[in-house]
Amino acid sequence: MAAKQIFIGYTTEGQTDVLFLEKIIERTFEQIAYECVGDVEPVVWPLKVNKKGLSFSEYALLASQQGVDEIGMMILCIHSDADNASNRTVLNNKIGPAKELINAQNNATTCKIIVPVIPVQMMEAWMLADKDLLKKEIGTTKTDRELKINRMPESISDPKSVIEEAIRIAQQEKTKRKRKNLEIGDIYLAVGQKISLKKLEQLPSYQQFQNDIRQAYRDLHLMI
Repeated sequence: MAAKQIFIGYTTEGQTDVLFLEKIIERTFEQIAYECVGDVEPVVWPLKVNKKGLSFSEYALLASQQGVDEIGMMILCIHSDADNASNRTVLNNKIGPAKELINAQNNATTCKIIVPVIPVQMMEAWMLADKDLLKKEIGTTKTDRELKINRMPESISDPKSVIEEAIRIAQQEKTKRKRKNLEIGDIYLAVGQKISLKKLEQLPSYQQFQNDIRQAYRDLHLMI
């Protein structure tokens, strides 16, 4: 019997977020699909939504309709950084109102199953979940403490600056001839593709993402 294809559209805050999150979203949906009843094949599709001049709710609604039109989308995965020590503000002020607007629309033209991706503080906190990979990508054998990345990722208020500082420290140990002027933008794609999902599971915000995927599969009657 052929696997049941589930069409999932996703949208992120910016292009940098796409580089990092694309494979994480895809791999997580695939991993949790093994918990479903029967064979499920997630098909994950990037949505290029023109959000100019739109509120978050309007942008989410447009994404939910565009995905149905483009791929027959059944689940909308939408990213927004918390920019805070908790995801509560984003859930209350963005995701909640967006769901209300979407649920008020015609079922045939709008995807109403929403999976938020809300890294606490910002997306770069998830990059810090796998510090061994991060150090490999920036080319250093320095310790977490030497690189100043020895804290819990979601306790860091500005994880992007912390990673940028770690890159700067790592570059100092190299001769001028061997320095590559590496920047954080150079490693988003590689880290996102290779990061250990097991290590991401140590972060509460990623655990919530997994649980929301499970609920989406339940809403489609694919999981008990």
